[in-house]
Amino acid sequence: MKPEMDYSLYLVTDRALAGERDFEDLVGRAIRGGCTLVQLREKEASSGEFYERALRLKKVTDYFHVPLIIDDRIDIMLAVDAAGVHLGQSDLPAEAARQIIGPDKILGVSVRTVEDAEKAESDGADYLGVGAVYPTTTKGDAEKVSREELEKICSTVSIPVVAIGGLNARNIPSLEGSGISGVAVVSAIMAQDRPEEAARLLKDTVYGIL
Repeated sequence: MKPEMDYSLYLVTDRALAGERDFEDLVGRAIRGGCTLVQLREKEASSGEFYERALRLKKVTDYFHVPLIIDDRIDIMLAVDAAGVHLGQSDLPAEAARQIIGPDKILGVSVRTVEDAEKAESDGADYLGVGAVYPTTTKGDAEKVSREELEKICSTVSIPVVAIGGLNARNIPSLEGSGISGVAVVSAIMAQDRPEEAARLLKDTVYGIL
């Protein structure tokens, strides 16, 4: 059975932004502040490092009863029994991924167009990540998605849509009425000196528009 999912405040990790701080403690503080979902992104790690880091982080997310999503790596997701995996357009196709992970794991897919959104949903995605809705420094190759396209995607698919890309407490209110189910943030929490307080502000902001 798939876990219950609350997409309202979706934290995507970035180890570089954590600096010298304890990574697991930072994420734990973010969850205490209101993050409802955590995605572990480890672009530079070896498979062994990714696995060990996923195991450590899963202890934290399990403690707080928050689902852990693994970025890109289905093998890591299965190895640590995470809640699910999130794939980009250049990763394994969603249809093939669903066959591998089975019906009880969460499958997220990044999309930028209505066409990609429809295909991802038909191929078995549980939710969509749509962006970048604002310029972002954490993913330099991310192209902007217009408010109009975001609204079209939300109105076309029946699965939750999470907006991502350059989002913070100042610009999240601009997404009110778009149809999203939540927002995904990186630096708005990972780069902050007080991640718990940052998450609390973001949570209040997000809940004000959903």
